[in-house]
Amino acid sequence: MAGGELTGNSTGAPPQAGVLEGVNPIVYTPSNPITLFIVQAIIVIIFCQLLAYPLRWLHQPRVIAEVLGGILLGPTVMMRIPGFEAAIFPPASMPVFNNVANLGLIIFLFLVALEVDIRLFTQNWKAALSVGMAGMILPFGLGFAIAWGLYKEFHVDEAIGFGVFGLFIGTALAITAFPVLCRILSELNLLRSGVGVTVLAAGIGNDVTGWVLLALCVALTNNSSGLAALWALLCCIGWTLFLIFAIRPPFIWILKRTGSLHNGPTQGMVALTLLMVLASSWFTGIIGVHPIFGAFLVGLICPHDGGFAIKLTEKIEDLISVLFLPLYFALSGLKTNLGLLNDGITWGYCIGVIACAFAGKIIGGTLAARANKLLWRESFTIGALMSCKGLVELIVLNIGYQAGILSETTFSMFVVMALVTTVATTPMTKLLYPKWYQTKVERWRKGEIDWDGNELNPSESLQGGLKKGVDSQIRRLMVHLRLDSLPSLFTFITILSPESVTKKQVEPETPNAESAEVIIKKRPLEVHGMRILELTDRTSSVMHLTEGEDFYSLRDPVVNAFRTFSQLHDVAVSGRVAVVPADSYAETLMTQAHEVSSDFALIPWGESGSMSEDQSFPVTADTNERFKSFTHLDFISQTLEKASAICNAGIFIDNGFGGITKPVDRPELQRTKSAISIRNQADVAVLPVANKSHHVFFPFFGGADDRVALRIVLQLAKNPHVSATIVRINSSEKEKLSSTAKSAAASTTTTEDNSETNKTAVSSSPVSGTDVEDGALYATLKSSLPEDLATRVNFSEADVPAGKEELKEIILLAQQAVGNTRDNAGDVVVLGRRNAKKGFAEVGGSSSSAAGGGVPDLKNTVGEVAERLITTGIKASLLVIQAGGRGQA
Repeated sequence: MAGGELTGNSTGAPPQAGVLEGVNPIVYTPSNPITLFIVQAIIVIIFCQLLAYPLRWLHQPRVIAEVLGGILLGPTVMMRIPGFEAAIFPPASMPVFNNVANLGLIIFLFLVALEVDIRLFTQNWKAALSVGMAGMILPFGLGFAIAWGLYKEFHVDEAIGFGVFGLFIGTALAITAFPVLCRILSELNLLRSGVGVTVLAAGIGNDVTGWVLLALCVALTNNSSGLAALWALLCCIGWTLFLIFAIRPPFIWILKRTGSLHNGPTQGMVALTLLMVLASSWFTGIIGVHPIFGAFLVGLICPHDGGFAIKLTEKIEDLISVLFLPLYFALSGLKTNLGLLNDGITWGYCIGVIACAFAGKIIGGTLAARANKLLWRESFTIGALMSCKGLVELIVLNIGYQAGILSETTFSMFVVMALVTTVATTPMTKLLYPKWYQTKVERWRKGEIDWDGNELNPSESLQGGLKKGVDSQIRRLMVHLRLDSLPSLFTFITILSPESVTKKQVEPETPNAESAEVIIKKRPLEVHGMRILELTDRTSSVMHLTEGEDFYSLRDPVVNAFRTFSQLHDVAVSGRVAVVPADSYAETLMTQAHEVSSDFALIPWGESGSMSEDQSFPVTADTNERFKSFTHLDFISQTLEKASAICNAGIFIDNGFGGITKPVDRPELQRTKSAISIRNQADVAVLPVANKSHHVFFPFFGGADDRVALRIVLQLAKNPHVSATIVRINSSEKEKLSSTAKSAAASTTTTEDNSETNKTAVSSSPVSGTDVEDGALYATLKSSLPEDLATRVNFSEADVPAGKEELKEIILLAQQAVGNTRDNAGDVVVLGRRNAKKGFAEVGGSSSSAAGGGVPDLKNTVGEVAERLITTGIKASLLVIQAGGRGQA
């Protein structure tokens, strides 16, 4: 009985078994607040994630989902349900929720400052200063004007004078959300454009100025007299100077000594940096300025050299973005009660605030940009982008609400304004500055067209286009660079461009000297490589762009390895890095191919079958997994679709090309028990490939893709290490070539002359997709084969039965032709993607889901013959070719 009395006594020990003893798991208890907080955090994260998914398809930033989630959970919607607030968000629990959210806010403001690169402002200071100032002065004035009506109508705290209120409203309308602006510009691929650079540079100045004004507002609010506010501001200025001149130099010295500046911060340096953030926040908090300013100042003094800022951001950004930041913006939404906007006067002021926010930014930014000699449409785009408020505006509003500057009604109005301006930024930018206009302006500034779109050199452009379509040689190659595909790419480039040697007589410098003979080595190939890195929602990913995409093109190890190899093999080469969203990979590649006037775009199939190149734990996927990734298949399909209007394209699927065989299975662990066994198990140096030969097998079915593939096979065969088997496939039900076809072939080839002039004439003859003209081309190239190729290239024809047995016969022919020479440098099967065989599945120009062609699969992407060869496991690499541009003619 004593025990029962002790259990029922409220002063006794709480039940230790929790729900097992009947305790309600979501009841708030001050001694154990974590249980209810976990429930609150789970609900907030789920709401934000569910809202973020559909908003991502509308190209809206994540902050919109976080604020909307908070509004739905707040008094506007969910708290209208009886008992919801008391059960999930009781007032007693909110201090714990508020402390965790504000801790996340402090670290987030540190990340915002890390993202600000002052060098971008200083390099573009004229445009940044003019656009930034004009984009602040006009909205600040409009905000001060409308603040009078808001103060008279909705203000409730008499301790806040109109001067402080007007200063805060003007600041709230003048500020621009720099972090959200970076993400919008990166998603629209405008970061490296003139518009993007101007907006970012102006946004940096705008951001810093806005925080200074906000610090002034908070200091005036938190201090009872103007003199105390002045002392607070002077202390803040002194603390800023102390951080710059007393803390920053030894901090950078320590980073250099520990190797953290260039190798990424160690765990100790991360701890030191966060201690500086917390100490600075504490100081600015005790002097009457909000703690977030201290965190912001520490972020500004952190160095950007060696990628330190990016690497530090990578270590802490995910936890802040996924957990802490949604809690803060949910807290903002919980304070927003849209039900207070319940009459005409309130909505009139709300619309007036939105109008002032748009008008001030757009008019001010547009006029300043136009004064810097930008086009009117570019200027309007800059003004529209500067109107973005985003998460920075919401942070400002929350500070004003906590300080008592804003009433609940005014706070709700400004939250609506922040949402409207942020949501409208992307659609307005797309409307004012569409892709076609960007292309037109870029070509106009390069001098390729006049303002009306007319070619300035139409004859040269037409001649180049016609030559590109009918030339059988690949002279300008576009390559998608992947770390896991470099060996096969290097080998392909080597055999595609055989070295030609010419001799040139050099006149002597002195009269009595003899003339010298100089040997000139030349490779008739120009290679352009592009490596694409994925632009994600992470702050560090955006910082890769804002800190200089061109810098990474110069420093990227994959691009530099590609440049070095090509230059050592006497190939003209260029390489660059692009950081774009995953759904823009195909467009980025083909845009670059168009800009360099590429003849052929080569896309390697990843070793892991994924878009990622993460080599931290490199594994080779088996056949079942390598060719089943939806995102990779969609990327290949979109690339081929876009290439059809630009140039010929090929998908290269490596299988031991270059003599390198990659193990599929995980190696077994080796146990060593003695010095002898350790020595026996040591890695043996791999000898150079003794047999550098390659054999190419090409089944010619007919059609535009096969005609292009036939010419490429003959170009590969010019390399002395390459031999080829070209088989024309004839169905048993298909009629043989008519006498018309034979006469056409005979008339095309007038002589057995194998001169370069005759070959050019042959390859330039227009060929349609009919069996007759396919046969004519086949016969022509066979009869005009140069003598040095005749011994290494075998032309033949094969009659295969129609129906289900046809593919089996073709696979048998391929197995007989390739993979039979041991230890050579790898064989290749070349296939046209869309052949003229009616019995095979039709492969369209688009099989991507994004294009409305259904779910992409391997057969629709590479063709039925290639798909069957892959699943069969043929001992050779595959090159699947699609005709594009004028090559389809």
